[in-house]
Amino acid sequence: MKTLTITLLITLGLFTNNKAPIDNEPIAVLELFTSQGCSSCPAADHLLNQVRKQYKNNNVFVLSYHVSYWNYIGWKDPFSDPKHTNKQNAYARKFKSRSIYTPQLVINGKEHFVGSNESIMHSKIKKHLKIKANNNITLKHTKRNNSSVNVNFKTTGNIHEKNTQIILVLKERQTQIKQGENRNRNLKNNNIVISEEFVRTTTETTSVSLDIPKFVTSEDKLQVIILIKNKELSITGASKSAYL
Repeated sequence: MKTLTITLLITLGLFTNNKAPIDNEPIAVLELFTSQGCSSCPAADHLLNQVRKQYKNNNVFVLSYHVSYWNYIGWKDPFSDPKHTNKQNAYARKFKSRSIYTPQLVINGKEHFVGSNESIMHSKIKKHLKIKANNNITLKHTKRNNSSVNVNFKTTGNIHEKNTQIILVLKERQTQIKQGENRNRNLKNNNIVISEEFVRTTTETTSVSLDIPKFVTSEDKLQVIILIKNKELSITGASKSAYL
């Protein structure tokens, strides 16, 4: 009888000591679609950088995607990529928009607004920082080499029909614009997306290598940002490294 009592207590103790999973922290992922060829974009670029500084200790993730469709006007944006334009078009289909525009800011893949609107920007950030994320990403190892950045990470939470996006961003670059709408302006861009890889989301530890473009110097600061997206393009998890 004593043995049975002890066994029951131990069994009950095992169930009692199991703690519920810690809720994932809220996130606000800001994806700005911009161009050095667009005269209304520098204000949005500046605001995005101010937000990056203001919320540096919060779960706010800042990404600047330079699109390619402004290049025809006389200045080819050195950071522009047709893939970024395709990404914006995918959001347009999601939002049932008839056209795309710059500067457009998409937050958590769920809603969009003009990226230079400061009051809406802060309002949306506060809104999304009250909503807990569905996935958690733990960066285990991030190492920068001469030509690449190697990343190891692990994801928890529901991964059904989700993809993982591993992004390499350039912290800052100033460019003297010689043609186009911003001619003779010295523009500063921040957290510029310069490389991306997409993998299937898994709960196993994942290793990815991102190539560093040749225009990046050893003095340039880089950062890795990892996003989890569902099939509706909503962002359900995010993580970032320190600048490398």
